[in-house]
Amino acid sequence: MKPAAPVYRASVLECGSPLPLSPQAAHSQSGRGLPHSKTLARHSPRLGSHFKSLAVAGLLLDLMVPWHCLAATDLPPALSRLPRTNLLVFHDRTGTVQTVKSKSDWQQRRADIIRGMTAVMGPLPGREKRCPLDVQIEHETDCGSYVRRSVTYAAEPGSRVPAYLLIPKAALRARNKFPALLALHPTDMEYGHRVVAEELRANYRAYGRDLAERGYVVLAPAYPIMAGYQPDLKALGYQSGTMKAIWDNIRGLDLLESLPFVRKGKLGAIGHSLGGHNAIYTAVLDPRIQVVVSSCGFDAYVDYYNGDPANWQPERGWCQTRYMLRLADYRGRLEEIPFDFSELIGSLAPRPVFVNAPLRDANFRWQSVDRVVSAASAVYRLYGVPQNLKVEHPDCEHDFPPAVREAAYRFLDQHCNVPSHLPRTLRL
Repeated sequence: MKPAAPVYRASVLECGSPLPLSPQAAHSQSGRGLPHSKTLARHSPRLGSHFKSLAVAGLLLDLMVPWHCLAATDLPPALSRLPRTNLLVFHDRTGTVQTVKSKSDWQQRRADIIRGMTAVMGPLPGREKRCPLDVQIEHETDCGSYVRRSVTYAAEPGSRVPAYLLIPKAALRARNKFPALLALHPTDMEYGHRVVAEELRANYRAYGRDLAERGYVVLAPAYPIMAGYQPDLKALGYQSGTMKAIWDNIRGLDLLESLPFVRKGKLGAIGHSLGGHNAIYTAVLDPRIQVVVSSCGFDAYVDYYNGDPANWQPERGWCQTRYMLRLADYRGRLEEIPFDFSELIGSLAPRPVFVNAPLRDANFRWQSVDRVVSAASAVYRLYGVPQNLKVEHPDCEHDFPPAVREAAYRFLDQHCNVPSHLPRTLRL
């Protein structure tokens, strides 16, 4: 049975960043949040004075800066599915398929890809979901060169996201700005986001901890419907756990940019497995993420477990509530899914992307990853930066081994313009 005709809604920036933090989002509200907790403003005098100073500026920005640069009325109606492996074609205003000859042409194809994403994931929230972040610190741990804060923040009314915030001690003392990124966790039903900051699993590397030790400010938010984070997706108005995760991550970027020691405008995202595709999805919809590392995060939907229909039933594989339940509608006709990873990676161009695709990964096959990257590379060539798309194929299973992590960290350092004086050690 075919899914109902999708209602497309554009809620993604084509020419800028999401609306800056509202003034209330920079400080806590009395009487809100979890009991017996501390606010970021009260915990750090530097943060507190900063949050107060944001009030007037934030109000002006809230009034002046539009949330959407591309309105739904600017988009053509839904058209035939374009080939997922040929990204250099697009529909013109008459619906005719044309060859991409310019970056402007590509933006029309990119808009088509975004429509496909939101047809399956549901619309990206906008102003109606924005509220004060009301960041609460539950406890803090001294980890040597950095502090690890267990926090929650309000992603939207009625939903608080648990997260780890890792801050190099040098950032709390210095006046200079530090690089910052999201560290998005793999699937873990017991520990969730903790695995990127603590050594809890032999096969899950604590890359959030590694990057904090290298001088990055790191936010590691929980993924919805996993471990201790169980938001009511239906009550909150989401069609997919994927879109809820994207929105939580976007609000996490707001949190990072609210910190006085974070360098704004060039944030990063890194993730393994679930975190690998979560990073890609979020970066496609938020241009503040300027560099992406995806480890064991994808192959083409059409290639997932060789297209076995058993993996495309409700609550299996990609079709779980925490991901995209609607993908089950495409069981037996995967080629009709209105977006795929070749198009998503292409949509990140010209931003740098590092992909780890192990040769013995039984979940996401490296041969499919190479086909995805080959298709996406055409867009990187269009932008004149083919070197910004990099793939590594370590001889291992579904893992993010030390040598590849080091290569990924150096990739982040290079493209985040990390100062040379910051530490460069890797804990093996």
